[in-house]
Amino acid sequence: MAVSLAQQRDEDGFATAYRLGHPGLLGYLRGLVGDDAEDVASDAWLEIAWDLGRFRGDGAGFRGWTATIARHRALDHLRKQKRRPRTSLIEQDVLALPGRADTVDAVLESMSTKWALGQIRELPPDQAEAVLLRVVVGLDGPAAARVLGKRPGAVRTAAYRGLKRLAEQLTSGSGPEQAADAARGTVKDGT
Repeated sequence: MAVSLAQQRDEDGFATAYRLGHPGLLGYLRGLVGDDAEDVASDAWLEIAWDLGRFRGDGAGFRGWTATIARHRALDHLRKQKRRPRTSLIEQDVLALPGRADTVDAVLESMSTKWALGQIRELPPDQAEAVLLRVVVGLDGPAAARVLGKRPGAVRTAAYRGLKRLAEQLTSGSGPEQAADAARGTVKDGT
């Protein structure tokens, strides 16, 4: 609904589409270009706004379409920077739930998020990007495949392998609980 309103140049419709799509898109871009994600996202949203009249589809299709545009802008940025895609930490505001009042919980959640994204950074690039598109952006296999220019089975396999590797790391005892326990001790001690 918001996308169709935005296509009719309705500012509120575009604002709603942006609010719903931007956090996941920014998280995906942080995984590709790190600290330059905000700049790349700005370029992507300019192109999205410019080409919105050409888009055909529903909300899920819109997420895939915006992720494709963002990926192209990220790859352009990386070519300019002459470096390969890498994953980096996604700030807490990308994955945070609205209305969190407890600061300790927010800090612990942030530490867990940073730990998880640090683990994603260690994955092979194809697995990391597949996990980011499937989990952070929320795309299904075929949509993620269109963004990456790969077959859906290849993306599902890469995401599966990446998530399996992450699960193995969790069961090996080097998970976010240790970081949370350390933070709880720091908070309890008042340091």
